[in-house]
Formats: sequence, C-alpha cells, structure tokens
Amino acid sequence: MAALSPLNCPTSSSSSSCSRITPSSPCFSSRTLSLSSSSFKKFLPKKISLQFPRYWNVLKTQDGAVAATASPSENVTPLKNLKDVLSSVTSSKEVREATNFDTNEHDSTVSIVVVGASGDLAKKKIFPALFALYYEDCLPKHFTVFGYARSKMTDAELRDMVSRTLTCRIDKRENCSEKMEQFLKRCFYHSGQYDSEKNFAELDTKLRDHEGGRVSNRLFYLSIPPNIFTEVVKCASKSASSANGWTRVIVEKPFGRDAESSAALTRDLKQYLVEDQIFRIDHYLGKELVENLSVLRFSNLIFEPLWSRQYIRNVQFIFSEDFGTEGRGGYFDNYGIIRDIMQNHLLQILALFAMETPVSLDAEDVRNEKVKVLRSMKPLQLENVVVGQYKSHTKGGVTYPAYTDDKTVPKGSLTPTFAAAALFINNARWDGVPFLMKAGKALHSKIAEIRVQFRHVPGNLFNRSFGTDLDRATNELVIRVQPDEGIYLKINNKVPGLAMRLDRSNLNLHYAARYSKEIPDAYERLLLDAIEGERRLFIRSDELDAAWALFTPVLKELEEKKVMPEFYPYGSRGPVGAHYLAARHNVQWGDISAEHPQV
Repeated sequence: MAALSPLNCPTSSSSSSCSRITPSSPCFSSRTLSLSSSSFKKFLPKKISLQFPRYWNVLKTQDGAVAATASPSENVTPLKNLKDVLSSVTSSKEVREATNFDTNEHDSTVSIVVVGASGDLAKKKIFPALFALYYEDCLPKHFTVFGYARSKMTDAELRDMVSRTLTCRIDKRENCSEKMEQFLKRCFYHSGQYDSEKNFAELDTKLRDHEGGRVSNRLFYLSIPPNIFTEVVKCASKSASSANGWTRVIVEKPFGRDAESSAALTRDLKQYLVEDQIFRIDHYLGKELVENLSVLRFSNLIFEPLWSRQYIRNVQFIFSEDFGTEGRGGYFDNYGIIRDIMQNHLLQILALFAMETPVSLDAEDVRNEKVKVLRSMKPLQLENVVVGQYKSHTKGGVTYPAYTDDKTVPKGSLTPTFAAAALFINNARWDGVPFLMKAGKALHSKIAEIRVQFRHVPGNLFNRSFGTDLDRATNELVIRVQPDEGIYLKINNKVPGLAMRLDRSNLNLHYAARYSKEIPDAYERLLLDAIEGERRLFIRSDELDAAWALFTPVLKELEEKKVMPEFYPYGSRGPVGAHYLAARHNVQWGDISAEHPQV
C-alpha cells in the first residue's frame, strides 16, 4: 500500500474523478471546490484505525477511504502540517498549490463491479446509469466496469446484453454510437459463484490487470437477493478488496424483514466492513424532487417559517402504481407493500421533510437530523393502519387479474398490496400533525407526491364564497416526485369580473416546461455519490434501526392476527377504509379531488 502523505493522498474519494470535473462540467458542484466540503475533509481524518484482518482496508479515515500501511505515529506530523496549511489558505487553487495534491488521472482508477450483472436491475438501471454518467463526462478517465454473476458469459456477450438497454437520452453533444462503443470497451465479465473466494480471487487478478499498477479504488454494487449479501461481502473482502485505495459496497433494499433480521444483516456485514464502507441505497432519495425538498425549504424564506404545526394541518405521502405484481408476486409476497414502499421510500422522504435545519450539508449532519425525526415518532399502531389487496376487475371488456391469480403467489395469501397509515412526530415542531402515508399497486394512476395541506385562515372574510366546504379554501403545496415532475401551490384568487367570485389557482413550476435538460435517473446521482464518497443520500445503520422500530410491531401484529386485507378492484382508488382512516384524523386525501395542472 502507498504511504499516506499530503503530497499524494490516495484516500481522497474524488482523486480519481476530480480531474474530469470542471466548472463547465454537468457534474460540477460547490462541493468540488469548497474547503468545507467532504472532499477536503478526507485529507483531515478524525480517526485512523488499524484493524486486521477484519476490515477490507487496513488504514481508513472516518470517511471510509483507505490508503496506507504507515503506523499512526508516522502519520501525525504530515496530517498536522497539512491541516495547518489548509487553515492558512482561502481558495481551492491555493489549496492545490499548498498541498501539491496530485490529481493526475494516471495515478488512480475506479473499478465498478456489478454483482448480479445478469439480473433485471443491472440491465435496466445500473448499466444504463453508468453509461449516462460516462456520456456526461462524470466518471474518472480511468475506470472499468466488471459484471459478476453465476451465468456463463463472455465479455462480448455481456456487451451485447448491456448495449440493448443503453440510450443517449441526454443532450446530444457527441455522437451516441461512438460513446456507446467507447463505454462498452470498458465493460468486462467474470463468471463465478457468490460464495467462492477462489472465484473472487480470479476477479481480483483481472481487476489488477486493468488497473495497471495505479491506485485502485473499487466499488461493488450488490444487485442480488439479500440472503447472499454476507457471502459475497465475505468473499470479496478476503479476495478482491483494494490493496491501496478505497473499497465501498452498495447494498440494495430490502434491508431485512423486521428490526431483528435487519440488525442481524448489519452485524453480518460489519464482520467484514466498517459502517462508512456500506452504502445502503434507496433510489427514491436520488429522485430530483426529493433532492430538491431541502432546497425548497431551506433556501426560500417564504416556506421555512410555515414549516410547523402552527401553519400545517397535515402532510400526505402518496405512492400509487397502475399495475400489479406482474410475475414478481413470489418476491413481493415475502415482503408486502409496507416493507416494499412505506418503511423505506416514504419514511425516508418523511424524515427529510420533517427534520430540523442541519448544521451543514455534510452527510453526517443531515443524517443526524433524520435520525432525530425517526426517534421522535410514535410506533405505528394497528388502529392507524388500513391494508388492502387488489381483486380481479373487468373494465372496457378487459379483465384484470387479482393478486392471487399470479401463479407465483400462494393461494389465499393475505399479503397487502395496499396500505394507508397515520404517523405522528412527538416534538415541538410537529406535535399533533398527522403524517399520512398511502401506497398501493393496481390503482387508478401511477404517481408519487407529497401534499402539504395548510390550516384554514382564521376568521376568513371570504368563507361565504366557498360555502360549507372549507377545505376548498385551504392552501396546498404539492411536490410531484413522479411522473411529470413539478411543484405547485394552490391559492385562492378572485375571478375577473364585477362579481366577487373566488377560484382556486395553481402557482406552478412544471419541470418539463421550465428546464430543457432531461432529469437524470436517480441511480445516476446515487452511483456518482458513491464513487465520490458522498453519503448524504444513503442510509446509516442507526437510521435503519429507527425506521424498523416504527414498523416492526405493527407488521408482527398484522401477521400474527392474520388481519384480512380489504379487497379493492384492480384500477380503482383503493380500499374505502383508507378514506375512513383519513377522516378520523380530519383529513381528506388530496389526490382524490386533485386537479393536476396541465402545462
């Protein structure tokens, strides 16, 4: 391993890519140059640990980046000197000159190993996202993509498989076919068993051949079932981890089925990894509108003062799909809609929405605030949950199947395909405000959105104009995550004319109309963050524990009591019970009477 020094620090998570990112690059951001950013914090590790052979990398910073075999005493002086130098300069240019930090592209490389490369997720999401990053010049100059799976396949066959899913959907600045060809030349394949250290050692040999003696940084994406996570991590840690750079692992959900299995999975992974090397991915956190949630709140003075129980009556998180399990019923039946959508996607968005202002945008500061929100919430009660399951329905001469008609689903299954829940946060900001979640399959539309309903105007002079339905006069902020991304605010407005007639209007930010650039896929953002070592949009272990603590009791109660789901027709708005649940908390679902703005 290379010795850690301020002149050439292989621990930098951006060392492999910073030479590719310029102010004109689409991947350029303030964190690239800011002294307070995570990039430069990696030069100043808060702790250094030497723990053989348990962890993949011998010497690691708090960031999880790994670099050296020098003893702690050997590192004290250069690190202290580097810190003194950094504190005396103000610009990024001065930092580079003062540290002589070598960002030469020839000194490091990134190897991205997609474990489970023959699966649907890899073919439909991961490889296309990597190509999009390459097309946008966001990947380092030296990178290699390796597919690893049990299927027998040659490099040429992998490239043929991958090429079928690649599209140049981003600005056509360069010839699409040329970029595809260049990208595919960097894609290789190795067949092996997931529990074979020998096969991973063979992979390591191939990786080293392509790395060509450079500082090797390795990212493993586990696109495989969770029951083999530990075996893969064990084999890779012993046989294919980086010898002189960082090694990181992206883990796909589900992260267990309940608090106990999740904790067991975390313990197993931490036999071979430290927390900072584990990137638990929830692709919803990479959605553009979810990423924009903090910007909307914390950079607009108009919203932050209103973001509390004083002005907000309820908040709704709505997720619906207009199709059923369609052959995935066997997998889905083991988890159900609560585990599949609510406990992760919707709860993560809730935590981002409700958190207090973090000290900074540093990953740990943001995740600390999210954990505080989750720990402040009351465990979900069965009385505040409604579950449903779609049944067969004929519409327009077409018969749509019931959930249990799926041949991969056990007959008589009680697994919910729909759930609605009311949650509460016990803190000064949100006390008494219901946070309602609703998620389901085979519903009338495909949509994901956040709806913030504000309180009624006290002593409203124009109540008579709205009649008895005061909800019509309620201001509502809608953040449409997908599809047709947008943000709109419902306000009351006078209709032009001599009479005093009021109307509800939308102040609308429609992304497709406002921005010509196509919105990147969530996997692109998250993969780039993992390569750069940015953890803000990934889930920490204590955050995962707090999330499961909220849902595990009610999940066990549903299963132990064999609660019968309420059936709803395929293509409908879901069970009637969901409306009764909302009414019990004096709430009307916003998507029921929603007039989505047309642009």
